[in-house]
Amino acid sequence: MKGEEKSPVRTISSKENKIFRLCEQLTHKKYRDKLGLYIIEGENLLEEAVKNGAEIRTVLARPDYGGSFFGIDHKAFFLDDKLFNRISQTENSQGIMAITVKPQISPTGFIDERGGGNFVVLDRLQDPGNIGTILRTADAAGYRLAIIMKGTADVFSPKVVRAATGSLFRMPVVFMDSVDELTEYTRAAGKKLVATCLDGERYYYDENLRENIALIIGNEGSGISRELIQSSDLKIKIPMYGNIESLNASVAAGILMYEAVRP
Repeated sequence: MKGEEKSPVRTISSKENKIFRLCEQLTHKKYRDKLGLYIIEGENLLEEAVKNGAEIRTVLARPDYGGSFFGIDHKAFFLDDKLFNRISQTENSQGIMAITVKPQISPTGFIDERGGGNFVVLDRLQDPGNIGTILRTADAAGYRLAIIMKGTADVFSPKVVRAATGSLFRMPVVFMDSVDELTEYTRAAGKKLVATCLDGERYYYDENLRENIALIIGNEGSGISRELIQSSDLKIKIPMYGNIESLNASVAAGILMYEAVRP
């Protein structure tokens, strides 16, 4: 319950403080990559992180924060208002954020223990809202793994983390550099590589997308790379009526991923 934990007694008020300087660094992708850390903000995300066993390094709260620290108040500091505002990435902050350790999962380290699960592949997507929404939808549809291809925007950026609404704590994420690496991995895992494209051979509802697929979602402007389309096992399309050529990437992904729960 909110307000039940003992408040932290330590306060950070200097911009030279090493924790604050670390937070400033983590507003930039290159430091998130280098240090293996990222920032989550808001009570809901912190609660989800704790519930799902994410590794929280430090919690930072405004001096007037009166909510819960979710059992990790021993890692918490108050942060001067001006300093907090320099780090905060939300317009109406709830007054709490946390430095969180990125999960370290290698492709070979992930095992689909239940078998039959689906993967989603993000090919050079750039919009943080789309990326976060796709991860959230994949989580809801029971997908087991997200594969992030080189050239995709940072999945640990503040906007993606907010849009994913906690799914990053549940959905394993791995990164791949090349089409060869992807195809070798998915075929070894027994997954059919499925590409969505305007010149797809069949409509999506004519195919079995319930299990054992790796569904590729392409860049918002250019779609899936030609090399990846050529390497796919199945090319599908979504029917379009009217004068619309394509759907938003996250909308298309939602339509296709929810085939996994079709009775």
